Amino acid sequence: MSVIRRFLALGALSFLISVPAGLAQSSMSQSDPATAGTMNTMGKSSSSLTLADKKFMKEAAQGGEMEVQLGQLALKNSSNQEVREFAQRMITDHSKANEQLAQVAAKDNVTLPSQPGAKEKATRAMLSKLTGEKFDKAYMKDMVKDHKADIAAFQQESNFGHANVKSFASDTLPTLQSHLQQAEQVNSGEMQQSSMK
Repeated sequence: MSVIRRFLALGALSFLISVPAGLAQSSMSQSDPATAGTMNTMGKSSSSLTLADKKFMKEAAQGGEMEVQLGQLALKNSSNQEVREFAQRMITDHSKANEQLAQVAAKDNVTLPSQPGAKEKATRAMLSKLTGEKFDKAYMKDMVKDHKADIAAFQQESNFGHANVKSFASDTLPTLQSHLQQAEQVNSGEMQQSSMK
């Protein structure tokens, strides 16, 4: 085979090899928008949390841990049956919610605080100095106030949050609303009992 024929044969072979690759690239770049969107989504991280989402998660973790710790404190410092029942419910429900939040955080690579914040610690320190009726009044008053704030934050997140966090907030919201209702009833009962004495 002459040098010219070899050159032509190699040129034709390299052309045939490069054409399918070029066609593949061309067909991918001209794919329909739905496919392109899927590819873009797959390429990105599943987590696109906003700063507001992360702040909500961290505050929810601190608040949830505080509810558990204050519930445990109430079981020690209160002799009122209704207050103790409410406290036990706080321990049970918020422990469960804390676990669910930890799972959401793990999916979105968010590190949650394991302890309450400075504000929560100050509340605990103040309540730890009280016992009996004084404790009951202060604890239940704090629970009403705290759950009102929690409900507002969870409502906001359930409306505007990112997928997994939004779902957690929406699922937890009815429990918080039920907590508030019970807290107001117990608090009202406490006020009535103290006014009768």
